[in-house]
Amino acid sequence: MTNAASETSICPSHWQTLATRVLEGNELTRAEATEILSCPDEEILDLMQAAFRVRQRYFGKSVQLYFLMNAKSGLCPEDCSYCSQSKVSEAEIPRYNLLNREQILAGAEAAAERGAKTYCIVISARGPNEREMAAVEELIPAIKEKHNLDVCACLGLLTSEQAERLKACGVDRVNHNLNTGSEFYGEICSTHTYQDRIETLQAVRNAGMELCSGGIVGMGEAPQDVVDMALELRSLGVESIPVNFLNPIEGTPLADQAELTPNYCLKVLAMFRLVNPDREIRIAGGRELRLRSLQPLGLYAANSIFVGDYLTTKGQLPEADYEMIRDLGFEVTNESRPATTASC
Repeated sequence: MTNAASETSICPSHWQTLATRVLEGNELTRAEATEILSCPDEEILDLMQAAFRVRQRYFGKSVQLYFLMNAKSGLCPEDCSYCSQSKVSEAEIPRYNLLNREQILAGAEAAAERGAKTYCIVISARGPNEREMAAVEELIPAIKEKHNLDVCACLGLLTSEQAERLKACGVDRVNHNLNTGSEFYGEICSTHTYQDRIETLQAVRNAGMELCSGGIVGMGEAPQDVVDMALELRSLGVESIPVNFLNPIEGTPLADQAELTPNYCLKVLAMFRLVNPDREIRIAGGRELRLRSLQPLGLYAANSIFVGDYLTTKGQLPEADYEMIRDLGFEVTNESRPATTASC
């Protein structure tokens, strides 16, 4: 006679069943994605193992590193409530116009030294002006020739003509985050719309570049808004998805936003992996603050991280990231997609 305990041990859990369906080529439904975000904390390890099966199929045990340069800080005319660089922020941050050539090239050298595959150049602006566009066009070939890095440009809203110019000078990928779901977007920004962001991503795609787009979790949105964002990114075919967890910076409208638990952050990462199984998922800003001691578990769903600091907040020391990756038995890679491996 089989007892209940043995039956449980031989039956796949709900989360494992979802992972199997994804590995068989099925897409998660909106209801299933939402259900992941309410996974009982007691089942979090099983959920992460299910996410890891999918991650392992497409990325093995590899981790890609990104290095970010805040090339123009503050001075932004937009009113994004989460951002320390927006016009409504009173945060005490550095404020400067575009860095000079030597400073941006020094950032590329630092990226290469830290084992990063991609160098991310970010400016705070509604969109780039002509001087900034010309500077980027002049710098990108020099960065790629000297350091053989992929370059991701995050320059704000782009026209089709600007996107084509970025493609022509050698930019590999453009970052422009959706930030949240369409229904919640008006709660965090009024100076541009969700559709403005969609149109920038479409311009980038039409110019022939890869898309990097994700969002920020913890701004007061409902779980459904996080799911809406994940599904929209799937429909857009975004290649790289940075998942940020709000770092509530003093002086911003969201400075007093409620705490996120590490377990909820893990559920978010697992949901993004199962909804976007073969896409790069990056644990981005806020991981040190929000995941805390559970950071290593995040890499069972995600396959990339930033190494070093963020835009106006500090990251942990690179040595701590390298140690975390080694202790997991994972390895840093500069390949876009390692050979797929069989999943159990």
